[in-house]
Amino acid sequence: MPVMRRTLAILNQKGGVGKTTVTLGLASAAAAAGRKVLVVDLDPQASSTWVLGVEPASVTASVADLLKSGGPKLADVVVPSPWGGVLPGEIDVVPSVPGLQDHETGTSKRLRKQLDGVADQYAAILIDCPPSLGNLTRSALTAARYALVVVEPSALGLRGIGGVADLIDDVWDTTNPDLELAGVILNRVPAVSAEAERRIDELARIVGRKAIWQPSVPQRVILNQAVGERRPVHSYGSRATDPIATFDALWRKARGTVGG
Repeated sequence: MPVMRRTLAILNQKGGVGKTTVTLGLASAAAAAGRKVLVVDLDPQASSTWVLGVEPASVTASVADLLKSGGPKLADVVVPSPWGGVLPGEIDVVPSVPGLQDHETGTSKRLRKQLDGVADQYAAILIDCPPSLGNLTRSALTAARYALVVVEPSALGLRGIGGVADLIDDVWDTTNPDLELAGVILNRVPAVSAEAERRIDELARIVGRKAIWQPSVPQRVILNQAVGERRPVHSYGSRATDPIATFDALWRKARGTVGG
C-alpha cells in the first residue's frame, strides 16, 4: 500500500458545518497522543492556518505555490505550528493564503505528487478542503487515500451530500482509483434535539449507519473559544472534557483507518 494511505481529505461543499473545527480537533488529539501530523490548508479563507498560529499574511510560500507548475518543494512550504509547544507531539502546516482561490483551475495531481514524498514522515496528513466542489477539493481527493465528510445534523447541513458523493465517485473514476469514503463525522450535535435525530436518521438512509463515525462531536462553547483563542482543545483540560474525549476517540478511528 502506498504511503498516500495516510492522507485524509476532510470535506463538505457546504460552508459552516465545522470542517476546520474537526480537522483541528483531530490534529490536537494526534499531537496530544504524541504523534506528528501535517495539516494542509486548502481553504482560501486560511482558517486552519490562522488558528494553528501561522499568520497567512506573513508566510513566504503557501499551498498556492505548490499548485503552480515549477513551484517550490513541499519542504520549503511547511511550517511548524506553535501548538507543538504545548502538546507532546508535533503539527506541521502547509499554509493557505487568500490568493489560493486563483488556483481553482489547473491540474489536480500536483498536490498528490508533493505529498507522496513526505507522507511516511507523518502519522496522518489532514487536508482541510474549501466549502466547494471545485478543483481545489478535487486536488485534495486526488491526493488522499480517504475522504471524510463533516455534516451538521440540520436541514441545511445535509444539503449537498449527494454532490459530495458524486465528486468522490468521479475522482475515483478519473484521477485516484485508490480513493475511498472513510466515513461521515457529525459535528455540533446538540444534547437533546428531535430535529437533529431526524436529520441523523436521514443521513443514515443516505450513507448507511455504519458510515457514520462515533462518537459525534458535541455542540460546546469551548470549541468556539478554542478557535477564537487559537489554542488546541486539549490545552483546556477539564474545561473541555467531552470534546477532548470525542476527538481522542475520533483520532483513534482515523489512525486505525490510515494506519499511522
